[in-house]
Amino acid sequence: MKGEKNNVQAGCEGCAHYNADGLKKLGVNLNDSDYVIALAGNPNTGKSTVFNALTGLRQHTGNWPGKTVIRAEGAFSYDNKKYKLVDLPGTYSLLSTSQDEEVARNFILFGKPDVTVIVADASRLERNLNLVLQILEITDRAVLCLNLIDEAKRHKIEVDIRALSRDLGIPVVATSARYQEGIPELIQAIQGVASGQIKCVPRKINNVPEKIMKAVVQLSREIEKEYPNIPNSRWIALRLLEGDGRIVEALKKGELVANGQ
Repeated sequence: MKGEKNNVQAGCEGCAHYNADGLKKLGVNLNDSDYVIALAGNPNTGKSTVFNALTGLRQHTGNWPGKTVIRAEGAFSYDNKKYKLVDLPGTYSLLSTSQDEEVARNFILFGKPDVTVIVADASRLERNLNLVLQILEITDRAVLCLNLIDEAKRHKIEVDIRALSRDLGIPVVATSARYQEGIPELIQAIQGVASGQIKCVPRKINNVPEKIMKAVVQLSREIEKEYPNIPNSRWIALRLLEGDGRIVEALKKGELVANGQ
């Protein structure tokens, strides 16, 4: 595990020598993508600006199936690989108490994107970490885009990027998307995680009472027996024990079978 965390650090350190001369913003050209990237984050973190910096101003929009929530998609290519970017609704949590939260959570869980890029406001990081930790409970393939770093500097806020990356167990990239700063490094981090060159070891929440954790472990084993390739049995077990109706419904409809095997 220690070696894998070093892989995360090494990948981030290498970003400084990266350039995006080969980046092609493909806009609405979404065909035949090699990787699917989810873009998640709180509202007002500059997530749409990050999306546009990667894909260009043109995007494909529509509604999520059965929802009134807007779905925006775009694409970019780099190093002969094509990346489809799905801009998830801005949310403060993944507790599925609203349509936006349900859409974001279900895509990360059932859509199984190759990488989830979490956009956070560097000047209000403490407000954003709740969503970051919730996403890391679902997926172990994530990059934290610490956006609005220029605003943080203006307020004399300093963030130790390496320490944050080490503590979270994922690549952390500082950006100011409106000025295109940090975008090349973000692309390299996305590429590294998507290709498997960067191994993530996400931080997991460990404040679950012992009795509940025993039940989680037991239920997780049963889930893994039923769905051997599912990557987030612990999280699903926690939601089932909480009586999460959406997860129960997914089991009944066989969504976990379709996406976990």
